Amino acid sequence: MKILLVEDECALRAAVAAALRDSGATVTEAADGREGLFFATEYPFDVAIIDLGLPGMSGLEVIRRLRAEGSKLPVLILTARGSWQEKVEGLESGADDYLTKPFETPELIARVRALWRRAGGSASAILVAGPYQLDPDTQQTRCDGQAVELTAFEFRVLEYLLRHRSRIVSRQELGDYLYPEDEERDSNVLEVLIGRLRRKLDPEGTRHPIETVRGRGYRFVAGN
Repeated sequence: MKILLVEDECALRAAVAAALRDSGATVTEAADGREGLFFATEYPFDVAIIDLGLPGMSGLEVIRRLRAEGSKLPVLILTARGSWQEKVEGLESGADDYLTKPFETPELIARVRALWRRAGGSASAILVAGPYQLDPDTQQTRCDGQAVELTAFEFRVLEYLLRHRSRIVSRQELGDYLYPEDEERDSNVLEVLIGRLRRKLDPEGTRHPIETVRGRGYRFVAGN
């Protein structure tokens, strides 16, 4: 899961980002509304967490602009404001859910995951394709009921391919999903990850779950 976190309180942003990363997410951080809007419009994310009281551009304005541009990015708003009117305004601007500060991090993570699942059209967290099962909440992968040990990056690659198995995923798109926008990328790393995934998911070499489409990218084909 790739999350955009837009929060100007440095300590809170760092704590939330760390908790989300510990849960297996990739997190891109923004400290003000303009930066958050830029990231949200230029890069793919699964969920955005946006504080309403942002400098530069308010969280409400960020959400309004995203929705005006047709973005369907699920948005969870954070607010220290206690009045129900402010919460209603946030939801009417296009937010999908809200949390009032202070909040418990496990609740934040649970709500983010719920938004993510809802956006994917599934009430179940577990992804199933043929003999493969992947549980984003527990970070577990199984094939024919047997556990498959994956590294964090291998899990993210597999998860993204499973969620988009109806189409070809380009290397650029997969790289954008895996890495924060300010991180330097090595094109060889993705090929190594795909190779390792193939060996772990198909040790006998009989299923070929990940297909390389020459010049275009990768596609998960098991169960299609």
